[in-house]
Amino acid sequence: MNTYTINIEPTSNPAIVKFETNQFLTRHESFEFGNIEEAQKSPLAQQLFHLPFVKTVFIAQNFIAIEKYNIIEWADVQEEVSEQLLEYLNNHGVIIKADDSTATPSKKVPVTVYAETTPNPSVMKFVANKKLVIAAAEFKNIDATQNAPLARALFNFSYVKEIFIDENYISINKYDIANWEEIAMELREFITKYIQDGKDIVLKETLKKEQENKAVATGDKKPENLDPVSTQVIEILEEYIKPAVASDGGNIIFDSYNEETKTVKVILQGACSGCPSSTATLKNGIEAMMRDMLQGKVEHVEAANG
Repeated sequence: MNTYTINIEPTSNPAIVKFETNQFLTRHESFEFGNIEEAQKSPLAQQLFHLPFVKTVFIAQNFIAIEKYNIIEWADVQEEVSEQLLEYLNNHGVIIKADDSTATPSKKVPVTVYAETTPNPSVMKFVANKKLVIAAAEFKNIDATQNAPLARALFNFSYVKEIFIDENYISINKYDIANWEEIAMELREFITKYIQDGKDIVLKETLKKEQENKAVATGDKKPENLDPVSTQVIEILEEYIKPAVASDGGNIIFDSYNEETKTVKVILQGACSGCPSSTATLKNGIEAMMRDMLQGKVEHVEAANG
């Protein structure tokens, strides 16, 4: 059984707090409820409206956002709300009722996908206007896709070599037998229709496994096993490097640190893997930053996977 966890995230609106989950709550729709009567479709939202300070409930893919009245401060109640949500979700409480014709119509978010080039000429990034996965996942071949239906379907295209999925985008690495000018539109239309049809991107087992792998990779799962320099390296990767790499359709994960040689090894994924410019990026960008920020502790940054 998959266990829900929740992270409490403030928003730009001080009246609204997001309770982010490690699993999808709804895959293809977003909901907004202004009172308990509007929330007939959602037993979860109805339960929340029994709290006197709840003004509005939003339920989206992997979060529940609650807008409060000003009678309390979030700091005083958010932990209690989080615990209530966890108890409800982990006891198989119904989030959204299926096929309820009497429910208030939901607000369905239109799906759009656009193609974006990356620094790697073999890789193109297909970006959706909605969250696709909670944790990054890389697929080197079709054998790795037993819990990833979309990736498995994409491998049916003979020119698809590797697939990387993260947040709201899919990076596809192609074989040289086809040019992007010939296949980009076909892939974009296929991905768009796949999502619009309400099909699974990845299954919950994959999400849980990838989330655990991510925790290990970032040191969040067993920080006691990491030395101080490794922890600092991970922090630099997360804060300064990953956002830029993600914008190019790739990912970078900490692999190891050798104190004797002062060498950091990383794993490159997505558009970064096999990219002709990745070596220059490692040496001139990431390595230079590590040397500057961790003087005397890091001298070299290398890719563990090529």
